[in-house]
Amino acid sequence: MFIGIIMNGAHLMSQIELRHLRTLVALRDTGSLVEAADRVFLTQSALSHQIKELEGRIGCALFIRKTRPVRFTSAGNRLLRLADEVLPRVHSTELDLQRLAGGESGRIFMAIECHSCFEWLLPAIDVYRDAWPDVELDISSGFHFAPLPALGRGDLDLVITADPVEELGVHYFPLFSYEAQLAMAKDHALVAREWVEPRDLAPEVVITYPVDRQRLDLFTSFLEPAGVEPKRVRHAELTTMIVQLVASGRGVACLPNWALYEYTAKDYLTVRSLGEEGVWPTLYAAVRKDQAQAPFIEAFVQTAKETCFKNLVGIVTAELD
Repeated sequence: MFIGIIMNGAHLMSQIELRHLRTLVALRDTGSLVEAADRVFLTQSALSHQIKELEGRIGCALFIRKTRPVRFTSAGNRLLRLADEVLPRVHSTELDLQRLAGGESGRIFMAIECHSCFEWLLPAIDVYRDAWPDVELDISSGFHFAPLPALGRGDLDLVITADPVEELGVHYFPLFSYEAQLAMAKDHALVAREWVEPRDLAPEVVITYPVDRQRLDLFTSFLEPAGVEPKRVRHAELTTMIVQLVASGRGVACLPNWALYEYTAKDYLTVRSLGEEGVWPTLYAAVRKDQAQAPFIEAFVQTAKETCFKNLVGIVTAELD
């Protein structure tokens, strides 16, 4: 799809595609080519090629190279104004067409296996409800049941999880990947390390959410493969409670990098990677296969992704298996 525009008063029709506008908006919002590429699900090389192609079409540079954050030229700013006018209208039209094509109403009764996901899920729900007012949407309270079997039975319609299993009839939409980081007090001895090894946690009190350890990346991807058991495991219900306990030296905790960003930015605590390469789980939206292509389901997944990449720091595009 392209948009015809007239530049510099000349009647020169340049084919400015929607993908170009989305790329420029991502570049403006993130401030870097690397993060913009993640936002629009391209490699950095592909994104750079797309921008050079566009600059060749219009005969103008769009931004000043080697600046961070990115500084746009007059031509770049003009296209950004066009993007701000056009993209919301295109998105609104796409939603209208989806409704006209059917599947405009339904039910999304969801459960969340990720305690810290409410930070981005609630804003996503607000955006989605405005766009899909005829869809009944609710969140199951509590974490003390097995949501994936309930999804398969039809008791639930969507589950946010980082632990996909081979459930019959369940489809997983990857939302994003993130680093599971170890949080510790600023004066903790492990602050001196570039990263931590499993054996470093043997003498530590580990603070976790009150869930089975088979759902905790610290154990399944880091400690258990190395045969290491921490000194003690302590539970806390809320992320803020965990952070307060960690900051006061009561133990260490493994949390998503995006959930820790606010606290590290305020210098409340320090984080380190689990191992030299880090541990990078992926978060999924799980739905029944018979609903995976329903427009109202696909729209919710897309809204969730867009909200996450707009608001969360440190997440990356999930690699497809």
